[in-house]
Amino acid sequence: MNSRYDFHYFKGNSFSDLFAKDITDASYGFILNYPATASWAAYPNTKKYFIQDGSSEASKTSFDKICQKEPWKNLAVIGDALPGIVIIEPSKVLIDYWREHLGFSYSKMEMMHCSAYLDNLSQNDRFDNVITLFPFDNLQPEKHAVNPDTHYHLLSKVSLAELGVQCPKYESYNLHEISLKDIQLPEQFPYLIKTSHGLSGEGTYIIRSASDLNYCLEELRKYLAIKLLDTIIVSQFVKDAVQNYCVQIYVSKTGEITLIGTTTQLVTEEGNYLGGLIHYRETDMSKFFEMIAAVGQYAHQQGYFGFIGFDVLEDKDEQLYAIDANFRVNGSTPLCLQRHTLLGRGKEVAKYSSDYRMDGTLDSILVTLRPELERKDFIILSALEKVKYGKIYTEIYGIVAGETIEEMQQIEHKLQHKGLQVSD
Repeated sequence: MNSRYDFHYFKGNSFSDLFAKDITDASYGFILNYPATASWAAYPNTKKYFIQDGSSEASKTSFDKICQKEPWKNLAVIGDALPGIVIIEPSKVLIDYWREHLGFSYSKMEMMHCSAYLDNLSQNDRFDNVITLFPFDNLQPEKHAVNPDTHYHLLSKVSLAELGVQCPKYESYNLHEISLKDIQLPEQFPYLIKTSHGLSGEGTYIIRSASDLNYCLEELRKYLAIKLLDTIIVSQFVKDAVQNYCVQIYVSKTGEITLIGTTTQLVTEEGNYLGGLIHYRETDMSKFFEMIAAVGQYAHQQGYFGFIGFDVLEDKDEQLYAIDANFRVNGSTPLCLQRHTLLGRGKEVAKYSSDYRMDGTLDSILVTLRPELERKDFIILSALEKVKYGKIYTEIYGIVAGETIEEMQQIEHKLQHKGLQVSD
């Protein structure tokens, strides 16, 4: 490891372990869902802390993803010291599976009704401070564990250049001050246009052709029409990228930086996130140490504490470019937290995906996959039963793990033979 920096890996396997020293001064809870702007949202983020979660009602991120699958994945690894606040309770079958295989009690899970949870949190004394993935318009500012204005600024794609790390050149534009048609766009493709606070890849457009640009501009006009967008950035495209990493750290209230892990990101050609791959023993985080130090120091100076995941592209000349910074729990954070558990089983390689599905109820799946679950070949983080054409199936967020990449792939192949599919 780089001797200039004295960074160490986390010792535990839960959010509670990482937050432990920072939640002793008051009563804390963690809202595990994002805010939303869809018509189903009882508390839409449409006033101040805009989130781009779809430009039309038909394309909005769905209720089941925001309020069930995503929060449950994080609830699985929250641990027993920090209460996780959910607005839809996971099934008893899923919680019993977690208890048996992940080892937490889930006794501090706080179930709040989705129609009243932010009013309840704002008005009652149950929690002094609430940790969030994103600021909520309808939660009292003083209840946010991190100042919501600060958090919103940190989460903005506009603030990337402030982190003190190498990033692609970009220009930001306030669309209340300049119209879309007056923005001087690059003459050559490819380049990127991004909205300031896109959710899970939404609002990021790779512009490779005139038709890409036309589609992007149409989407931006839709966002402007529904008054959910202030700012965009136009960014240089990193050419000859050979790796796409997500570097994850925890920054404490005192500014101490703890290493969580680095995943290789699995993305589609369009840039949509599919999951992450990690090699627990072989991943050398020291090449990111200067970036980690800069990002951690900047976060601490701003008054932020908690998880940070920043995305880094490495080009063929081994140059590293930060392309995004997420001041929150990231999609593959639970994968990183399996480090000690899986290394204890001799499993050095693991892959997280949010796209698994299997026919049948969760109960029947747990029976079918019992040998793999016992061996930790497969870990279920989130599972939601659904029905289509009268047929029950279960959508799963899960982790496949093996001693080597080859063994992990063989295990995944075996799981496919047992009926585990990757969604289209």
